[in-house]
Amino acid sequence: MRPEPLLPESGRRVFVALGDSFTEGVGDRDERLPNGVRGWADRVAEKLAKAQPGWRYANLAIRSKRLRHVIGEQLEPALGMRPTLVTIYAGGNDILDVKTDMSALMADYEGLVAQLAETGATLVLFTGFDVKVSALLEPLKKRNNFYNEQVRAIAAKYGAVLVDYWCLDAFHDRRMWDSDRLHMSKAGHKYLAGQVLDQLGVPHKIRLKDWEPPAKLSLREWEQRQRRWIHDWVLPLFGRKLRGVTLGDQLTPRWPEPVKVPRKGGLKKVAAKSPAGSAGS
Repeated sequence: MRPEPLLPESGRRVFVALGDSFTEGVGDRDERLPNGVRGWADRVAEKLAKAQPGWRYANLAIRSKRLRHVIGEQLEPALGMRPTLVTIYAGGNDILDVKTDMSALMADYEGLVAQLAETGATLVLFTGFDVKVSALLEPLKKRNNFYNEQVRAIAAKYGAVLVDYWCLDAFHDRRMWDSDRLHMSKAGHKYLAGQVLDQLGVPHKIRLKDWEPPAKLSLREWEQRQRRWIHDWVLPLFGRKLRGVTLGDQLTPRWPEPVKVPRKGGLKKVAAKSPAGSAGS
């Protein structure tokens, strides 16, 4: 059972988001914000501020980071912020590496959660979604299942809020995903924000888009999309792996220190006023 109340009614209100591209906001483009993205965590922070003025927000997530990077680079700064709400999604990039020892990975994940739980903050954990990128990745499904089972158990053990991403049927619609098929689109990030807010008991008006059923692709259209995806995303990804670089190597956290989230204007207002808040590449 989740602790009640989930969020502080008074006193400190500090939300810290940890993780990789999922939490950084990749796929939800907005050049007015740091790193050129917005994402579900920013949206959650803004709704928190509207419901309870005084919330401060930091987002330490950077795309391509593995669990060891989250622990080594984000944990200590997060603890120093004395958070009252922490969201954690980490390990997805490790799952994609066939060399990863899943038992060791999840032991490290639990260690991360345990240290954050000691702060007394409300913790929010996420399972991973079964992204249908390619038949080539189907062998990873067993690893993803193991990860999800462990996350569910760890959430129960430490009294964390669980957002069971695996079970969110809305994400079976391809329009919830960006063109790389691995990251959520703007619609996906917005919907996930609503799911997080629901779990926290925070009022919002986010609703699933009322789309017409997706148009069925002809064989030619499907082939064209496959070629474009391979050219734009798969080949560059393999190229980066061969060079030993990632998309996050030159990036810094979007909101490295807790910023006060205004009730009106949101984080775009904060970014507009701060040189450090200008969008990155």
